[in-house]
Amino acid sequence: MILATDLDSAFLGGQSLHKQQLYRLIRKNASIRLIFVTGRGLESVIPLLNDPIIPNPDFIICDVGATVVNGHTLEPVEPLQNEIDKKWPGRLKIFECLNDFTTLQYQDVPQQHRCSFYCTDEKMIQKVGKKVNAIDCSIIHSAGKYLDVMPQGTDKGNTLLKLVNYLNADVEDVLVAGATLNDLSMYQYGFKGVVVGKSEQKLVQLTRNITNVYTAKEEGAGGIIEAIRNFDLLAHSAINITAETLQLEKMSSSRNALCRH
Repeated sequence: MILATDLDSAFLGGQSLHKQQLYRLIRKNASIRLIFVTGRGLESVIPLLNDPIIPNPDFIICDVGATVVNGHTLEPVEPLQNEIDKKWPGRLKIFECLNDFTTLQYQDVPQQHRCSFYCTDEKMIQKVGKKVNAIDCSIIHSAGKYLDVMPQGTDKGNTLLKLVNYLNADVEDVLVAGATLNDLSMYQYGFKGVVVGKSEQKLVQLTRNITNVYTAKEEGAGGIIEAIRNFDLLAHSAINITAETLQLEKMSSSRNALCRH
């Protein structure tokens, strides 16, 4: 099984109990390959790799699909990264192209092979999209305010598909998880998918009729666990880990009760 998941509102989101369940499940199953698929830049992902609670990913797709690296060595996955690099005109070219959009606010965050802005004006978003098409780029708008200018044809789903093919893995063995509109492309390549609880409403609407996409009730990690059960993936392990966690909860509650007395 390959779990390809967004970070902030999916893998890192939800109740602490559910995160413990999911992270322990991944650690106890060597057959699970973990791929982070995030809008963050690589520099913003690296601190997570030093967190002992969070399982280390086998691969990282960041910059909304524009960067793909080995999760253990942080080296670019070639030739995938080179193909993206060839299509990227560079930040200065983007700034030059969008010079007339004086109110467009650049996001001062770590980013490579893309340019990210803040924008809530729908008309401006459409105009930016048309403008960057002329230099072989496209846009992704999400959460009602994040506007990413990308190399043409580059997004989370496309890069993930190329990585799955690179690994000679089966599309049927992949579960994708997301929560915002920049995750939409991950549900468009035939993977099993989960839209976690309290996701961006536009994402919920646009994935409602896509085959093999499950809309979860629980937020974040809890939604991913729901999907693992729904698709009957690693069902035996999932049940065991739930039972183990509940037992720990009971023991903890008992100790707390004794302390109160």
